[in-house]
Amino acid sequence: MAPYTGIPLSPAELQYLHTSLSQDPPIRPDGRSPTQFRPLVAETDILPSTNGSARICFPDGTEAMVGVKAEVEKTREGGQNVKGEVDGKTGKDEEMGDDSNRSARSGRGWGEWVEIGIEIPGIRDDDALPIFLSAMLTEALLADAGLKDTLWINTRFHWRLYIDILLLSQPLSYPLPLLSLTTHLALLSTRLPSLISERDEDPLFNDDWEASTHLYPRSKADGSSAQRPPITLLVMSVGEMIYFDPSADELAVADAVVALSVTSTSTTDADALPLKLVALRTIDPPSRLTAGGVPNVLSTTSTTGTASTGTTGTGGVLAIREKDQGQSVWRPPRGEFKRAVVGRMIKAVVEKGGVGMEFMAGLAGVET
Repeated sequence: MAPYTGIPLSPAELQYLHTSLSQDPPIRPDGRSPTQFRPLVAETDILPSTNGSARICFPDGTEAMVGVKAEVEKTREGGQNVKGEVDGKTGKDEEMGDDSNRSARSGRGWGEWVEIGIEIPGIRDDDALPIFLSAMLTEALLADAGLKDTLWINTRFHWRLYIDILLLSQPLSYPLPLLSLTTHLALLSTRLPSLISERDEDPLFNDDWEASTHLYPRSKADGSSAQRPPITLLVMSVGEMIYFDPSADELAVADAVVALSVTSTSTTDADALPLKLVALRTIDPPSRLTAGGVPNVLSTTSTTGTASTGTTGTGGVLAIREKDQGQSVWRPPRGEFKRAVVGRMIKAVVEKGGVGMEFMAGLAGVET
């Protein structure tokens, strides 16, 4: 589906912007480098009635808020969500983060235990945009089974995770990165009560919130970094040039747009590892919705001289050139791009020391 964004640019402005972005070195409208992200304001733990929450605001005023709630739910009769016999280990040990016990949960979680709801001002909940955005965020979040297995309590009960996303302003650009980054921070701050019951007993939790554990632990029992929630970055191409975090004006002339979801097990530069690609989606660029300019051969102001005498002025030369190229002042892209360009996008994000790792480090700073 096409991104929800307005394109208040004339064909001449679109062509000028496309030329500026396709040249080397490129010129972005806001002066950023191709890999530079827009500054943002972020904070976590802002909603006291939730298990985790976060808010992010972009410079253009676009703002999003995410609240995460966890509720205990009884697993369906027959234990259909459980693979294998009960291992006999206590729920308390598993909840406290013993990796050997956590491994016993492998494959026991279900994706339906995670529910994402998105609310966008002026758009119905059953509209195509929030449904598509929710599907993309869910796909990236459940790509790794670690989260689903963490929600398993015992053979009779599990946690159900509700992730409510609210876009507080009209989306001035494609909102997927903003929603993804806010969800990432909210999940990092999410805590679950410590379990004190054992085995298949009805869940009983510690009332002391200080004893609660993070949904995504900061580190494993052996001191190594634990898995972190994914982030989804928007990358676009104009010609052979690649741009990260495109603005609305830049998306209006994009040849191709790709959403890359990555995750990391590294929290510091010392143990930095390449990021893991968990999901990739191509998105119809909004540039295809722009109107093409009038070809010069059809413009009454583009030619001089008289056709009957065969004389051709300066305008006539330009008209012939336009006719030879088969183009107008602006022709909307059709979303076609080379596989090599996609490969360069992925490499720039996941490689060690790349754009994705730099952004992950920035989010870790917000977390602390």
